[in-house]
Amino acid sequence: MEARASPSPSPQRPASMGRGGGGGGGGGDASAALSFIYKGWREVRDSASADLRLMRARADSLRTLADRELEHLLVSASTTVAAPAPPVAAGAPIAEVEFVRNRIQPKISELRRQYAASGDWELGLGRRVLEGWVAPPPPRGATTARVDLSGITAIRNALVPEVAGGGGASTAWWSGDEMEEEEEKEWEVVRMIRGGLKELERRSQSSGEILGGIPGPSELVEKFKSRLKSFNMEPLGSKEVPPLDLTEIMANLVRQSGPFLDQLGLRRELRDKLVETLYSRQNHSLSADSSLLGDDNSTDELDLRIASVLQSTGYHTDDGLWNEPSKYEVSDNKRHVAIVTTASLPWMTGTAVNPLFRAAYLARNSKQDVTLVVPWLCKSDQELVYPNSMTFSSPEEQETYIKKWLEERLGFESNFKISFYPGKFSKERRSIIPAGDTSQFISSREADIAILEEPEHLNWYHHGNRWTDKFNHVVGVVHTNYLEYIKREKNGALQAFLVKHINNWVTRAYCDKVLRLSAATQDLPKSIICNVHGVNPKFLKIGDKIMADRENGQQSFSKGAYFLGKMVWAKGYRELLDLLDKRKSDLQGFKLDVYGSGEDSQEVQSTAKKLNLNLNFFKGRDHADDSLHGYKVFINPSISDVLCTATAEALAMGKFVICAEHPSNEFFMSFPNCLTYRTPEEFVARVNEAMAREPQPLTPEQRYNLSWEAATERFMEYSDLDKVLSQPVTEGVHRSKTRRTIQSNLSDAMDGGLAFAHHCLTGSEVLRLATGAIPGTRDYDKQHCVDMGLLPPQVQHPVYGW
Repeated sequence: MEARASPSPSPQRPASMGRGGGGGGGGGDASAALSFIYKGWREVRDSASADLRLMRARADSLRTLADRELEHLLVSASTTVAAPAPPVAAGAPIAEVEFVRNRIQPKISELRRQYAASGDWELGLGRRVLEGWVAPPPPRGATTARVDLSGITAIRNALVPEVAGGGGASTAWWSGDEMEEEEEKEWEVVRMIRGGLKELERRSQSSGEILGGIPGPSELVEKFKSRLKSFNMEPLGSKEVPPLDLTEIMANLVRQSGPFLDQLGLRRELRDKLVETLYSRQNHSLSADSSLLGDDNSTDELDLRIASVLQSTGYHTDDGLWNEPSKYEVSDNKRHVAIVTTASLPWMTGTAVNPLFRAAYLARNSKQDVTLVVPWLCKSDQELVYPNSMTFSSPEEQETYIKKWLEERLGFESNFKISFYPGKFSKERRSIIPAGDTSQFISSREADIAILEEPEHLNWYHHGNRWTDKFNHVVGVVHTNYLEYIKREKNGALQAFLVKHINNWVTRAYCDKVLRLSAATQDLPKSIICNVHGVNPKFLKIGDKIMADRENGQQSFSKGAYFLGKMVWAKGYRELLDLLDKRKSDLQGFKLDVYGSGEDSQEVQSTAKKLNLNLNFFKGRDHADDSLHGYKVFINPSISDVLCTATAEALAMGKFVICAEHPSNEFFMSFPNCLTYRTPEEFVARVNEAMAREPQPLTPEQRYNLSWEAATERFMEYSDLDKVLSQPVTEGVHRSKTRRTIQSNLSDAMDGGLAFAHHCLTGSEVLRLATGAIPGTRDYDKQHCVDMGLLPPQVQHPVYGW
């Protein structure tokens, strides 16, 4: 018997070819071949039918969109067409509109009749609107003019023909000749309309007239063309974005390697030229859109290219710091100042309050725009830092709180931007440490002038762009005497020695000029001593009211002495308890109220109780609180402060201030109400003197010296900011530092070497942890990405990270 084929198909050939039988092999092979060809033909036909269905759906959507867009165009035109106009002389441009009706419309009508058998040509709402506007040409000398838009009606009908529906899709795939004829007709319509529009535009431009304020044909043509472009453009994201090629990756690599190449002596101009050369080797579609940035710099095109690739992956960010372009728009002809600080409200510390007022007063000058850059803490850190368990769920919520707090204290409206960078709170150091590269949260367009509040603090673990490379002028303002705090800790002498040299290192590498509030701070390179802080205007108003009450015969002060400050030993509580304990017998009957909250509250209060000191402790509160206005004497024995804000506020309110004769208080010694001491005996004498008499009223000059207006003037002068702002703005998105690239000297080379070495060392997580950094602060974490809408660090630097 002949063996029969297996019922299952053979793996070498189709199933239809596996059932040939024993005899008649030639006929079986032919049948199987025909079956295989038929199957392939059927698949091609089905695929073509599916493609045609998609084409019809696309045509239907375009027709619907065209109806809507044309209606918008005609509605906008009708608002001016229906208006009365003066008499029209002979030969007026209304004849140009008739050109559409007499020349184009008949041709379109003829073509439409050819299409009438294939579908319904109802115009819907668009046609009914048009029919209301079609009118015969007005006679000469008529008092009104109406534009005949029937030609545009025909254009709309010709451009958006309805694709025939029905069941012909299953058989239309082999009617190639019919499809070619229809395509030729459609292209003929488009060519004819395009030629007619060009002729109409040419003739209308030759007349160059407008009918009594009514848009002429040229304007209608332009509107029509713009509307046509708007609905003919492909939706965003419809094109597949190709991945970055090798030359683009190399261009980005060279650009990110700026700090390293600077140390090798490669000038910025050469580096930019290399980036441009690498990137220009490819013909990128984004090059045509580079005008959107207002600059043809290849660096910006590369940024757009990288951004488009990232967007194609599905990632989206609102770019929030920096972050609402519609709300904050930097003008090209204005300078920009970015103030970066290490703390933010509601943490009532000097580095949160003083930079806030500096931003408000610098923004009053129309020569520059100002951005205040403050740290954003995740909720777990907010609970540790902010008073009364206050937390914020978003940077926008905290920004609203800061602006509201400031408006209650200013006599004018603040006009500056607030942006955020990721930060983490260090319990050991009781301060906020930046997470990631802080400079990246200031856009290149705004990278002009940087004011670093506490530059050493900001740059201890800074691993990112060099500030003086990104900005034209960098000013550091030293707030804190870190060496004094560190000496109080375990192994403080050794730690202070290391921190001293690190502070010298980073301030020299990252600042052009450093302002020290007083001589109590560390002597740093490029530094000068000047008090550039003022007092809240609210305190000056309180002082004015107290003086007015005194002139009216009312009692100015009803309470005695008080001390206010964060309750940690380093804020002067150790010195205060020692003075009161040593001279307890000389100060019998003297009571002192202490206001403060902090980590050492329990220990301070228990120590005072053991020493049997006459102190009354209260929770910390705002110095402007009404309950504090009646005190006459403010006692501040602290020598760790650089320039105590509370001392300046007490003087502004017209109180006596008793403080140590120390470099940190040198600015206040010129005020007659400031009483200083050097020994415990002098302290007792100053207390008795202040309790026995009334403070002197502030003179106008003294009052002005305490104000933020005077502090801002001093800052502009001593930071050289007045000279920098007087220079013209360099054109372009990135303002190059010509003085660094053209005229280099040994000092610049040393500073660059220090910056490069610091950059390399801070890139090692082991070295960061060994020097006391918070783990994971080289880059921000996932929670910061969620809170601030940031790109993950590994996505920002997909090739490598400098």
